Amino acid sequence: MYANPIIWADYPDLDVIRVKDTYYMVSTTMHMMPGCVILRSYDLIQWEVATHVYDRLDDTPAQRLEDGQQVYGKGMWAASLRYHQGMFYVVFVANDTRKTYLYTSTSITGVWNKQEVEGFYHDCSLFFDDDDRIYLIHGNTEIYLTELSPDLSGPKPGGVQRLIVKDEQPYHLGYEGAHFYKINGKYYVFLIHISKASGRRTQAFYMADSLEGHFVGGEVFNDDMGYFNAGVAQGGIVDTPEGDWYAMLFQDHGAIGRIPVLVPLHFEHDVPVFASEAPKLIDISSSRPGYRYNPLVDSDRFDYIAGDEGRIRLRDIWQWNHTPHDELWSVTEKPGVYRVRTGQISPNLTFAVNTLTQRAMGPTCEATVMLDGSDLNDGDFAGLCFLIGTYGMIALTRNQGQFHLVMQARKSEDSSIFGNLIDQEPATEYARIPVSGPVVTLKAFGDFVDNQDECSFAYLDGSEWRNIGIHHQMIYKLDHFMGCRIGLFIYSTLAIGGTADFSDFKYSVINTQDNH
Repeated sequence: MYANPIIWADYPDLDVIRVKDTYYMVSTTMHMMPGCVILRSYDLIQWEVATHVYDRLDDTPAQRLEDGQQVYGKGMWAASLRYHQGMFYVVFVANDTRKTYLYTSTSITGVWNKQEVEGFYHDCSLFFDDDDRIYLIHGNTEIYLTELSPDLSGPKPGGVQRLIVKDEQPYHLGYEGAHFYKINGKYYVFLIHISKASGRRTQAFYMADSLEGHFVGGEVFNDDMGYFNAGVAQGGIVDTPEGDWYAMLFQDHGAIGRIPVLVPLHFEHDVPVFASEAPKLIDISSSRPGYRYNPLVDSDRFDYIAGDEGRIRLRDIWQWNHTPHDELWSVTEKPGVYRVRTGQISPNLTFAVNTLTQRAMGPTCEATVMLDGSDLNDGDFAGLCFLIGTYGMIALTRNQGQFHLVMQARKSEDSSIFGNLIDQEPATEYARIPVSGPVVTLKAFGDFVDNQDECSFAYLDGSEWRNIGIHHQMIYKLDHFMGCRIGLFIYSTLAIGGTADFSDFKYSVINTQDNH
């Protein structure tokens, strides 16, 4: 048996498909690059990265953290993943460019071809009908069916454009997150919302006999797994080779983000019936027993070798906070080192270019790294962080030639998801100690049990770890709209050109849920 939720890390807005014996699942990655991650599994429970659909999206100044601009909480949202007649399709909108993107490939690992779809289709679901007509189902509160032209370039002239579902009850969040299917001749749309009656995320469905017909349905799943009234909802459904059905949904888990939950379902007289509760333990037969999955988070010794045309691609465990500035980083200038230098002045961690991140993973996780700051300039900060609006960090800094370790954090005035901490303000400094030299070993620890959401930091003094600063509570907010990330960073506040060398990055997930 395996613990459910199946991954204690930020993988929201899930869509899942099966191609023969293999499951693929896409998730929102917003402002992170490379973006639009697709995971692969043979049992719906254990997953590894299959690919990121793009390295860069549109390379705008905001996506590159230039001129004080940023796209935190924006970027790509809620992709639809489909496989049709030998072709993979990924469709999503980006909330900074206000465009709809379509990527296609004959292989899940690419090369992915990019095009735009005329219009903007919130939380869209791509659907190929049996008669080869193609549709997007999309919207918030009002859910629309829009027929596309055969080349998917935009709405089909004279094609179907109709409202199929409208959320008319009092709500905090109207219907959205559409996932559309045709099963046994019936048409189904699954939706998430937060009604005022439920006060939490719930799952709904509507069905019709035809695309011209009347869609009927309502609530189909309402459960929080006994976890802080955090409802489990929004995602795709998929069947196993044996014919069993599952919904891949998500649940809010505080600062760690929105994490995947599997819920069994079946059909009675064509009506989807979800389990009354999401199971705490789950087991599904694997189509490839004994398969060894690559980890979703991992240590890295940065021992990379340049490929064709001198290109370097970091392991899929890593993402940058925005589009990277490739001229400012290297893993080959000095073997075994992630070297990164600054190219602009930044007011705080939020605007640090080339912050290299991995998802934080619960219930607790820890990362350590060796940092050589010999080539830092005065006013530079380089170190290890938990990146979120309410971030915490340990950094080596230099002032008039003297090196110090500092612990800084950005606190919120409230614990709600609202409020924007993306500004030019520096974080609060809670500790500063002098160090004898520029080579230090740093540790970051995150505790996410029962939404404790605390990060703390330490440094190696000889053979002993010494804590620095406070235990800082991180709060999930809509400014980043993403779970916290462990990150390696450098930024300059006075003069550009400072360099940090990171090596021997070690990542461990501690006290994981028991899987048997």
